[in-house]
Formats: sequence, C-alpha cells, structure tokens
Amino acid sequence: MKKIFFAVCILAAFLSGFAFKAVTEKESDDLKRVTGIGGIFFKSKDPKKMRDWYKEHLGFEVNEYGSVFEWYQGADNSKKGFSQWSPFSEKTKYFQPSEKDFMINYRVQDLEKLMVELKKENVTIVDKIETYEYGKFVHIMDLEGNKIELWEPNDIEYEKLGQNMGSKTTK
Repeated sequence: MKKIFFAVCILAAFLSGFAFKAVTEKESDDLKRVTGIGGIFFKSKDPKKMRDWYKEHLGFEVNEYGSVFEWYQGADNSKKGFSQWSPFSEKTKYFQPSEKDFMINYRVQDLEKLMVELKKENVTIVDKIETYEYGKFVHIMDLEGNKIELWEPNDIEYEKLGQNMGSKTTK
C-alpha cells in the first residue's frame, strides 16, 4: 500500500509540474512583446539645426525634443498612438553603454511581465523600470550592443503633455 501511495504521489507531482509549465507557458505565449515603434533617437552635431531642417524640408512639427508622430493603433483604431523622433547632442551619454549613434524605442503592452520573460531569457537589462504619468520605461541591450528603450505608453497622458507644452504632432 505504501508503494502505491508513493507512486501516486510521484505521479501527482509529475503531472502538477506539467500543469504548472502549461499554465506559465500559456501566459508568456499570450504576452504581446513589442507593439510598435515608440521612437527613433540619434546623435547629431547640432540638434536644433537638425530639427529646423526636418521642419523646413520634410514638414515635421517640431518642439524642443524633436517631433511626435500621431497615428491610430491597429488593434483599436479608435485610440491614438504616438512615436517620438529626436536628434540628441552628439555628446549625449543617454545611449550608453552602447557606443552606437542611435537608439530605438519600442512600444510594449505590459513592461513588467515582459521584463520577467526577458530576465528568464538572460537579456541584458541596463536599468530599472522608471514610471512617469505618460508611461513606463526601461533599457535593455541587444546582442550587438545596441541600447533599446522599451516603453509601455500611456498615450492619453502623453498627448496631454504635448498639449501642455503647446506642441503639435506630425500627422
């Protein structure tokens, strides 16, 4: 009888492990990772002249940070989305530890859940999640040393921020 009880316990533990794995894998499989481009940032000798050039020649609506592109989200086309274009000073340290002259910001749906998965996958995480009214941010490195900014946006607050600055969006 002890052998049967022991065998049933082992079988139950084994099956529980499969059930746990199935539940956790389902959760990570349902996780939307990147949902779009949140911004393109690059180094420039003279960011102001660069912003002015893009305004004059390409029609960008610019502010002191660059230009904000307004669009409607594919998953729900009643909701606005935004992407930031920004020239930075060529002396910026914001892209470090990357030595590259650019950084891409990707929009994500659930930054905290994504960070759990990225940690499991041994992705290099540069800093901790920072939270602002207009979203959450964190930086990671890709396999070639490019710093990537991940952003879980709050588009409603992001739009309000631009409106409070008196900025127009590029549409």
